[in-house]
Amino acid sequence: MEAAIEVQPVIKVAALCGSLRKASFNRGLIRSAIKISKEAINGMEIEYVDIAPLPMLNTDLEVDGTYPPAVEAFRRKILEADSILFASPEYNYSVTAPLKNAIDWASRPPNVWADKPAAIISTGGGFGGGLSQYHLRQIGVYIDLHFINKPEFFLNAFQPPAKFDAEGNLIDEDAKKRIKEVILSLQAFTRRLQVTSNHD
Repeated sequence: MEAAIEVQPVIKVAALCGSLRKASFNRGLIRSAIKISKEAINGMEIEYVDIAPLPMLNTDLEVDGTYPPAVEAFRRKILEADSILFASPEYNYSVTAPLKNAIDWASRPPNVWADKPAAIISTGGGFGGGLSQYHLRQIGVYIDLHFINKPEFFLNAFQPPAKFDAEGNLIDEDAKKRIKEVILSLQAFTRRLQVTSNHD
């Protein structure tokens, strides 16, 4: 008699990009991550969640415990996700205003980030967005996000050979392999936290 094979539920990942630009290189990283997850990783679905519709944080918009429709929809996406993937460009040594705004809306009571595993990828000039990642990790401490520590992913977008095409799509094969390693690490970490949570 064959042993029963345990089928693990699909891990749902909400992917957020800190840049609103259509041809953003960081958006390109997320598109690449989604493609990799569909083609080469079983048991994981990555969904891009647009933060552009969110109004600037203003608690006057909170009425009787409810939020504006765009905020409610965004919070629901985060709540329903098993883990989070951030593509975090660096603006002035920190995270972007749109991303911080999205983080703040989802941290309003009840905090829907709490206890979720997360990973960060970034690209740009110089350190490839590295300073934004460190600030994002600091924010994560307060809102109870659990970031994977390794592997880290920073990509200098402007060093030859070309890393992106004219539409902002990632074309560097080494970078794609590194993104896959990040996604696999996030998947394993998410499963580990789920097991721990189920045994509490």
